[in-house]
Amino acid sequence: MKGKIKYTDEPIGKVKVISDFLPSPEELALKDETVKVTIALSKASVEFFKNEAKKHNTQYQKMIRRLLDEYAAHQT
Repeated sequence: MKGKIKYTDEPIGKVKVISDFLPSPEELALKDETVKVTIALSKASVEFFKNEAKKHNTQYQKMIRRLLDEYAAHQT
């Protein structure tokens, strides 16, 4: 930002208090139970996930795992 923000003491209108819906830090720190497997994937698939992971600042293995989890969830 170029300019400094100037705050004023004005009424903000009607305010509605909502209940806390965010998970606790303990829930966020928990990891899903995982099982290590060895799988051979095509080079093109791995490169795709690596590029997408880089764009979204995440790990490509996590993206593949979530994709498989979503697929499995919809099959049951």
